[in-house]
Amino acid sequence: MSKRTLVIGDIHGGLKALQQVWKRAQISKDDTLIFLGDYVDGWSDAVEVISFLISISNTHHCVFLRGNHDYLVHRYLTKNDTNPLWVAHGGAATMAGYKNTSQAQKNEHIAFLEQLHNYHIDAKNRLFVHAGFTNQGGPKHEFYPDFVYWDRSLWEMACSLDPLLSKKSIRYPKRLLLFKEIYIGHTPTTKIGKTIPTSFANLWNIDTGAAFKGSLSVLDASTKEFWQSDPVYTLYPQEKGRN
Repeated sequence: MSKRTLVIGDIHGGLKALQQVWKRAQISKDDTLIFLGDYVDGWSDAVEVISFLISISNTHHCVFLRGNHDYLVHRYLTKNDTNPLWVAHGGAATMAGYKNTSQAQKNEHIAFLEQLHNYHIDAKNRLFVHAGFTNQGGPKHEFYPDFVYWDRSLWEMACSLDPLLSKKSIRYPKRLLLFKEIYIGHTPTTKIGKTIPTSFANLWNIDTGAAFKGSLSVLDASTKEFWQSDPVYTLYPQEKGRN
């Protein structure tokens, strides 16, 4: 199997889905794995997901990006920040998972969360970022760096873009011209009725709603072949996830 760059969407504590799609994509040590963030908050295996990611970092070439939920769980683990919105949107399941976890394991997870990248640009000028960016100069010029794991305007703009608008037009979004391709998660494609990785212009969204009623997706960035788990809620029939 040739070397691939595989992009993995938002996991949200669904270790069973990750293990399932891992087998379906036949992921090997020859692949570069780019995880788009949001490893926690939703299903009950948040702690196990992070431990799994730490373990594969020793055997595979991985790039781990920071999602907004990863930022929030780091605040919980380091500052005991139990923001009510976070708790209501998946944080409760993560808190329950850490309830009987040793301090040593928590420290290992904190170290992992602190080493996450806000974005990644590869040798082919492809940008990988959890949510998006607002600055016309690119994510490195963001006045508020946290925007890269909170922004939704990039995705909303791409969704509404006239496909007939020429890239040479002065009206064409400058942000989309900076990179060959852009890969994001954060906003589930299911919100626009799509259950698979979806693209508009040169922007690809790999979050196919694993935290809700959707599947976890893995996309080959070169060929655009993709693999999906079963709908994650079917793998956790006694849980609600973020539904």
